[in-house]
Amino acid sequence: MTQQLNPPTRTQRGLLGFLAAPPPAPRLDAATVKARYSRLRLQVFMGIFIGYAGYYLVRNNVPLVATILRDEHGFSALGLGVVTNGVLVAYGLSKFFSAIVSDRSSARLFLPIGLALSALANLFIAFVPAVGSSVAFFAVVMIFNGFFQGMGWPPAGRTLVHWFSTSERGSKTALWNIAHNVGGAGSGALAGLALAWFGGWRSAFWFPALICLVIAVIAFLLLRDTPESEGLPPIEEYRNDPAPVEEDAADESASTWETVRRYVLTNATMVKLALANVFVYTLRYGVLVWAPVYLADVRGASLGEGIAGFSLFELAGIPGTLLCGYISDKVFRGRRSPAGITFLIGVFLAVTVYWLSPVEWPLWISYGALVIIGGLIYGPVMLIGLQALDLSPRRVAGTAAGFTGLFGYVLGATLASTGIGLAVDQFGWDITFMLILVCVLLAIGFMFSVGRDEDAMRARRAKAAQH
Repeated sequence: MTQQLNPPTRTQRGLLGFLAAPPPAPRLDAATVKARYSRLRLQVFMGIFIGYAGYYLVRNNVPLVATILRDEHGFSALGLGVVTNGVLVAYGLSKFFSAIVSDRSSARLFLPIGLALSALANLFIAFVPAVGSSVAFFAVVMIFNGFFQGMGWPPAGRTLVHWFSTSERGSKTALWNIAHNVGGAGSGALAGLALAWFGGWRSAFWFPALICLVIAVIAFLLLRDTPESEGLPPIEEYRNDPAPVEEDAADESASTWETVRRYVLTNATMVKLALANVFVYTLRYGVLVWAPVYLADVRGASLGEGIAGFSLFELAGIPGTLLCGYISDKVFRGRRSPAGITFLIGVFLAVTVYWLSPVEWPLWISYGALVIIGGLIYGPVMLIGLQALDLSPRRVAGTAAGFTGLFGYVLGATLASTGIGLAVDQFGWDITFMLILVCVLLAIGFMFSVGRDEDAMRARRAKAAQH
């Protein structure tokens, strides 16, 4: 008599097996589906919002203490740029490769584990004295931190795709996207409190890290993977809202790599979207990361005033992101690129004011320009991620968004951190701001081209519907 063997457990299958997405559960009856679906949608949304905001508390606190590292430890502007660049480049690479794994993993595990690991990296920075004595050592640790940070966006994007259908995903993504700003502003607030309460630049790393370990547990308790894993129907069936990009018969037998290559790597629209992201992220981080240093060097701001400018930039992104989502839905009727271009034109004007304001003008004018830049730039940031999700099939949606993020963080972050640090050291702030304005124009150009592709796709769909 042959002995029947039990299938291996998640732990026995190794790390990837442990992270694997749970299989579909037996379908619940209609009454239970109706009662549970709405509640779980709110619950998982809160999970990805709180969890992803937590990532920003420990993503890159170097700019918040940049003047201390420069004045007390001898870090140059280029050295600070290298450290900042390390985490952002590692994040971009990790966001893409983590997305490939995350599309097949449990969001409930993937997001909290990444957050906890990032918190541990920040604790290492705080409690290993040698980190603060070397640009190279600091950059290496921040590279590890950036790798762990890349585990945040993909499971959040996967959750949005599986729990919210196309017709509502714009508003839901805009609402979730302000987690960037809540976490970014929170990092400035926590760093300020830590410096005031405990003193020493290291407290700006260990204090937020401890809070993030708690947030990781909360996110785990709130998150679920997919509706199907909870015995619920797919979101498209539940809301009778088909996805705009469906896999065809050829995709059923295709490997993961073949699907990624078809819908992401060789998709001209996706490539142009990724290139637009390069310059949007250059603008975002080029202004944000250097705000404390610029305000201190050019505007005579104190450390606290520089951190305040950093936080104001992030907070302004909350109403700006929501407004951009509303405008793209109501004014441009679902066309995302025109809304992004409109906001980028505003960024161009605000950056000009931020740069050319006379030194004798009060500091609040620089704050006002930062608020406008922050309020406008996060709209295009959100729209590019949303377009990547919408213009790809569900099973590679996270990978598509990771692909645009790869370009944004690896190339855009390099321009925004090391590139700007080098430009400031070699040419000064005037030439640097001219380069930033060129980035605005390039972002507008790529967004315009993507918009033409979207319009062509909409026209083809309308023509197909008539037949």
